[in-house]
Amino acid sequence: MEAVLLAAGEGIRMHPLTYTRPKVMLPIANKPILEHLLLEIKEAGITQFLFVVGYHAEVVRSYFGNGDRWGVNIEYIAQMQQKGTASAVKRAEGRVGDRFLVVNGDIIARAKDIRKLVKAEDVSLVLAEVTDPANVGVVEVKGARIKKIQEKSLKPSSRLANAGVYLLTTEIFPAIVACPSSPRGEYDLTDAIQCVIDGGRRVGYHTTDYWLNVDYPWELLEANERFLADLEAGNAAEIDKNVAIKGKVSLGRGSHIKAGSYIEGPVVIGEGCTIGPLCHLSAGTTVGNNCHVGGMVEIKNSIIMSNARISSQAFIADSVIGEDCFIGAGTKIGNIRLDGRNIKAAGIDTGRRELGAIIGDKVNTGVNTSIDSGTLIGNNCIIGPAALVGGVILPNSIQL
Repeated sequence: MEAVLLAAGEGIRMHPLTYTRPKVMLPIANKPILEHLLLEIKEAGITQFLFVVGYHAEVVRSYFGNGDRWGVNIEYIAQMQQKGTASAVKRAEGRVGDRFLVVNGDIIARAKDIRKLVKAEDVSLVLAEVTDPANVGVVEVKGARIKKIQEKSLKPSSRLANAGVYLLTTEIFPAIVACPSSPRGEYDLTDAIQCVIDGGRRVGYHTTDYWLNVDYPWELLEANERFLADLEAGNAAEIDKNVAIKGKVSLGRGSHIKAGSYIEGPVVIGEGCTIGPLCHLSAGTTVGNNCHVGGMVEIKNSIIMSNARISSQAFIADSVIGEDCFIGAGTKIGNIRLDGRNIKAAGIDTGRRELGAIIGDKVNTGVNTSIDSGTLIGNNCIIGPAALVGGVILPNSIQL
């Protein structure tokens, strides 16, 4: 059986992190979302993959290659014009068998749910019960069958969300052709499945208690915490004397933890990193590969992507720092409001009382820069020494 992973979309709501990569390549616990998904599908027994790629396809291709590193086979299908999920699936026609798996590449499902799904003989979906169905596609069921699939609605008719995991058969292809486009001008896979239902065919479902779906960049922090809760500790790094490590910590090969540093897990540090001296990394933090974290830096509950350099005496909390960033000495990122209210980012209530900044790739900050809570900074920005910045800073900006 083949698994078709839909990885062509940009993920506009994940700006500024998706200016330079597709959403599926955003890291959680130092692995891209798409890699976590691949590993779960492989564990369920599927090793033949078709990746549908489009936006920044080169990032996906260069990372995954032909799949040898994971013991799977990966082939690619190009979808350069984003015309919807049904259009993406239609491109797999002739390259899949009678039954095949389709999964949205920006979610993470569990192997146990995929195993149950692929045993079905008919078209079937994975559903997840949610507390707030207003922002997700929902499904109405009757007995063991799906009756109706409803896209996002202000008045959802169900609390069962479509989790974006499908067991399809080749009958989906004529249904895609027969269905009209959505009001957005796109061809949605859920519309094609509704056509199958309306044609009298049985469409089944399997419910799950696990579904990880991130819509906004600050939601990566919660997802990161969930993965780190199951972290397996390990050490392949060089550790100086007088380093304190508490809780579960994973230290990558070729990394060096310098004297006086305190790491309070769960924390993941990638390969080839230099940490310290006298650093404090606290729970919920991941540091990518080839990062430098200078002396007396404090990092709390944050995602630091690969090749970032954090200079001495910086403070970073509840933040996401993109690849190849240079955070100048003494840079401070605020993570709370003085009035204790939820933090807004780009006018959106994040639902978080603690949130720092979301910073895109290749951003440079000067000495003693101050960044307000809820700030979004686009890629390739320069923030000058002693500057105070907040709000939304567009890519390629200079703030002095």
